[in-house]
Amino acid sequence: MELKIADDGEILAKGPNIMKGYYNMPEATAEAVDQEGWFHTGDIGEIDDGGFLKITDRKKEIIVNAYGKNVAPAPIENALKSSQFIGQAVVIGDRRKILAALVVPDFEALESWAEREGHDVDEIAAFLKTAAAMELFQKEIDNVNKELARYEQIRVWELLPNDFTIETGELTPTQKIKRRVIGSKYASVIESLYQRSEEAKTLQ
Repeated sequence: MELKIADDGEILAKGPNIMKGYYNMPEATAEAVDQEGWFHTGDIGEIDDGGFLKITDRKKEIIVNAYGKNVAPAPIENALKSSQFIGQAVVIGDRRKILAALVVPDFEALESWAEREGHDVDEIAAFLKTAAAMELFQKEIDNVNKELARYEQIRVWELLPNDFTIETGELTPTQKIKRRVIGSKYASVIESLYQRSEEAKTLQ
């Protein structure tokens, strides 16, 4: 089987093991298999120097920012979750000039840290708005941003006081993020983030 990466990062495959098309579905076939016989997998990935394929995201989840740059959110989210203080993260920024993130703390790690530092965490939602919490998470996000291209960096973010769960509709049964659900549920929070960003630019 042959593999190659398209200009937009999608993994393309060709070979005798690849389907010829969908039975009696010419439009679906044309969408999946191009005129040169390459099957468009819908996955985003890269081929490393050793020739190994690494799948990094789904094409339908790719963010295209206001400048036409393609950004795969999953690797950035995974980098954020590598912080001991971040349990869940969702990167946002389709058709936007900058990327934003909704961040759910690892509440156990955060509460342990806060107690060591002498902070009151009886009301977690209130604590997340304190200068101490904001400074802590800004440092964690800055550490991630150092390893990212400028257009991939998180410029604005918001701490959420509750986990994303299957029961509340933000996760699939396999624990995958439902981006559209989260985008709709937290629409006002997201708009507030971008509004604050524009206001900050005005004041500079």
